Parts: sequence; C-alpha cells; structure tokens
Amino acid sequence: MARYFKYKSLDDLAQDATRLGEPLALSEDFSVLFQPLEIGHRTVGNRLAIQPMEGCDGTPDGFPDELTFRRYQRFGAGGAKLIWGEATAISDEGRMNPRQLWIHDGSVSDISRMLAECRNAHQQVNDSADDFLIGLQLTHSGRFSCRYPQIVVRDPLLDPLTIDKKTGQPISADYPVLSDDDLKRIEDQYLAAAKLANQAGVDFIDLKQCHRYLLSELLGAKHRPGDYGGSLENRTRLIRNIIGRIRSEFPQMLIATRMNVYDGIPFRGQGEDFIGQPVPHSYPLQTAFGTDPEDYRQEDLTEPLQVAKWLREWGVHLINVSMGNPYANPHLVRPAEFPPVDGYHAPEHPLIGVQRHFRLAAEIQKAVPDIPVMGSGYSWLQDYAMHAAAGNIETGRIQLIGMGRATLSHPDFVNTLRETGEMNRKKICRTFSYCTNLMRTKDHPLGQYATGCPPFDKDVYGPLWKDAQAVRAKSE
Repeated sequence: MARYFKYKSLDDLAQDATRLGEPLALSEDFSVLFQPLEIGHRTVGNRLAIQPMEGCDGTPDGFPDELTFRRYQRFGAGGAKLIWGEATAISDEGRMNPRQLWIHDGSVSDISRMLAECRNAHQQVNDSADDFLIGLQLTHSGRFSCRYPQIVVRDPLLDPLTIDKKTGQPISADYPVLSDDDLKRIEDQYLAAAKLANQAGVDFIDLKQCHRYLLSELLGAKHRPGDYGGSLENRTRLIRNIIGRIRSEFPQMLIATRMNVYDGIPFRGQGEDFIGQPVPHSYPLQTAFGTDPEDYRQEDLTEPLQVAKWLREWGVHLINVSMGNPYANPHLVRPAEFPPVDGYHAPEHPLIGVQRHFRLAAEIQKAVPDIPVMGSGYSWLQDYAMHAAAGNIETGRIQLIGMGRATLSHPDFVNTLRETGEMNRKKICRTFSYCTNLMRTKDHPLGQYATGCPPFDKDVYGPLWKDAQAVRAKSE
C-alpha cells in the first residue's frame, strides 16, 4: 500500500488538509502547551497528557507487573502533567484481556505503589508534583470481555462479530442480554472499584464510556427494554447513578470520563488490497451512538452534546473524546500509516480521521466551555503533532491534548519539547502498529503479549516482537 505521510514541511501538511476539505489550526508557538489549567479544585502545570490505554502487561490476577511499573515510571518522569491511567477492570469478568489490570482487595496495594512510583518519578525529574495529576480508568469490557461476552443490547452489526468463548462461533440469536438486575450489580462493582481507587491514592477516576465497552454500548441501546434502554435518560441511567454515588461518598474525588461521540459501523477488509469496507447493513441504524441513523458516514452529535452537558451537571470535571472501536473500525479510533495485523487498510486518508477527531472534540468543548475537554488523534501527525496541538489550544478548540501509543516510543516527549523546542525524531511514533500487533498475538503463556514499541524500545520489546512474529508465522 502507498504511504500517506509524505510531508516535508508544515506547509505541506496544511495544504493537504485544505485539499481534503478541512484546514487544520497549526501553530509554531508551543508556549500555549505549557500554560497551567484548572481541573475542578486542582491545577495541572501544562496542557499535555498521556492518554488512557488498555495495558496487557499485568499478571493473571490483575496486579501490575515489572513492565507495568516501568511504563508508569517513564510516564511520570516524562513531563506530562496529567497521566490518565490505563483501563483497569472493576471485576475479573469485566477484563478485556487476561493481563489487564483489575482493581480488587488483593491488587490495590500494588496499584497504589505503581501510582506512587509514577508520582515520585515526576517529582524527581520535574522538581514538583504539586501540579501533577494521575488517575485510573475504571472499566467493564462488556461485549468485549475476554471471559465471555456480556452484551447490553442486541446489535445486528456487532453480534455476528462477537465470539461466544464456549463455542468459538458468533453469539447466537438467543444469547442472553444482561438484565437490569445485572446492571445494578455492575453499578455496585463500579462503586467498590472507586473506593479502592481512592484508597490507592488516585487524583481522579475515569468512568470509561468509549469504544463500545459496556457503558459505551448502553449509550446506543435505543432498542433495549426496561430502565436502561430506549430514551436517552434511560440509556444514561447507569452512568448517572455511578457518578451520583461516587460524589456522595467521595465529594472531593475528581471524576472524568472518556466518551465515544461517534460509533460508526464495523468494517472488514476486502479485495486484493484488503481495503476496509462497511459490513452489510440496513437503515435506520439501530445502535450506533452519535451516528446519523440514515448514513453511517455522518456523525450526529445531538445526543453526545446533550450527554456532555448532563455530565457537567452531574459533577464530571473532565471529558476525553473518542470514537469507534479498535476491533470493529480501528481507522476511526486511531488513524495509522499501517493497520494492525487483524485489521484492514484504511478506507480513507488518515488525515481525514485526524480531522474528524479534532472537529468532534471541538464541538464537545464548545458545548461545555467551563470544563476541560481532551482531544485525541494526534499520533499520525508525527513530527507535526505538537503544531496541531498548539493550534487547537490557541484557537480554543480544546483545552487538553492527549497522546496515547506515541508515548510508548517517546514517554519523555513533553520534557524534550520544553527543553529543545521539538520532539526527538528518533523516538517519534510512525504509526506502523507494532504495539497493537504485539497485543493481538495471543499464544503466550499468560494469554497475551505485553505491548510496547519494538522499533524504539528495542532492548525490552525487541525480543517480545521476535517471539510474537514466530508465533504468528506458525499459525499462518
């Protein structure tokens, strides 16, 4: 496939963005990225954050392992003032992968140590951690649980792609849907996890409502009967209850949420070039949140904007905008130069995906101007990511910038930018999906390869990459 990223200058990028129909706000004044920002009753020292990611280097019992501690020490020392800790399951059955962190009575002390070492690393390198925030993203993977699918609504497009772990086949037409009582039990699990996170010493918790995991899927459950489906008020009942109970028990706790604002529909690779194509579908779409029910290509932010306003009213202090699903339509979630091993080549120029991220995040920020919104989608811009970050902050389109997988190769990107005026070109993620391909290789004694950056963190992840390649070669 042809390479998309061929830009030799900022002007090249600007011209291509205009050609594709949506100019980018670009700036060479990075000083705006180092301005402080108030989040609730706290202040962070700059506008640069490390995004929540789904880790897979913990133990089978949900504890952080050696590589987990290493990641957080590197993140803390790197200069970002907000570390949005990774997806941490509220229960064993809610885990997405068998090495995902899971907060429980046994693991909480090690998770607390992980957070403390991250904070200490920041203080040692950056003199003070008073303006530094670190949190955890509490999650239930729902449909995508590695134990067994737990669905909240029948989805005619996702159900054929959802595998019943017992049969190895797509879930059947009579596969059970979680009951209202099940969701009440999960509400209790979220509260118990929030208590443990508070005990662990987090500065904030994130209630994960993105990527079609359980709380995200509920947002689109228009055809679910009962108290948790149908109207938007019902579809937000669970998140509203969880927020209310946490605020009642821990009134000083900062609450954040990473939320899908556009689901789209699943894609699958087709043809000799394996270009992603939408799965067979009919209109109106039944479950795609933030999506025009008569045209999957168009977002409809009517409901996401309302949810954002409600979240502010309910006491959420920080919103992180995302979209899509990393297994059904990864080109929406993270525009990339090359797809993951189980993905497809993007059906659109990756810059269009970047523009979509920026546009939708800006709309959410406009709807809730008094709370910070974090934008995503910067990694594919590579050498010019910080120019777009500065441009979006400068024009008021967003208040915080999140970098995700790019921090695996360049965890100190913030300090490097502050000290030299640019990122280190030898560490910049080129979005070749090595990190994702490690995650997607399953034949490992612990059920999952740890993710990292084999090209730029060779000593640690190079041997893992070699092993994973050998495993995939045997299976082909």
